Amino acid sequence: MPVKIRLARHGKKGYAFYHIVVADSRAPRDGKFIEKIGTYNPNTNPASIELNFDKALAWLNNGAQPTDTARAILSYKGVLMKKHLLGGVKKGAFSAEVAEERFAKWLAEKEAQINAKRQKLTEGKKAATAARLAEEEKVKQAKAEIVAAKKAAAAKAEAEAKAAEEAAANAAAETEETVEAAADTTPAETPAE
Repeated sequence: MPVKIRLARHGKKGYAFYHIVVADSRAPRDGKFIEKIGTYNPNTNPASIELNFDKALAWLNNGAQPTDTARAILSYKGVLMKKHLLGGVKKGAFSAEVAEERFAKWLAEKEAQINAKRQKLTEGKKAATAARLAEEEKVKQAKAEIVAAKKAAAAKAEAEAKAAEEAAANAAAETEETVEAAADTTPAETPAE
């Protein structure tokens, strides 16, 4: 019975996540499986992978063949590296202690790469947020200037209208005063003799 390590799709349309399973190669993709050894969620950045390292290594050593995507995931988590080092120990190329040291060194380098990527992503998000806020502040300032200019124009127009009203009232008062003064200066009618 040919055994495969492969992905079984779960989740909803447009938002899939996967179970990493060991299954008979003749079984349907999402059907019957022998054992679930982990999960893979590509929707996060970086993709989140949970894997039972020991079970995956045991299945590889027993002859299970990973699919291309499963091979990439196993390689990313270091299962294939560990299998390679154990093969070197079996052949007598080096001891188990040396293999463990090499694997620990490889794992530390891999963890440093992952942390660097996460840090770069968070810094990129912060920079994008700061740039977006700066752009919004520029737009806000431009709108504030436009509103201030409109308010100043409205205040100026109102002041001019008030001045025109006062001038008209003053002119009307002056004409009334001149009419009254003219009426006072006209000679009184004398009675006819």
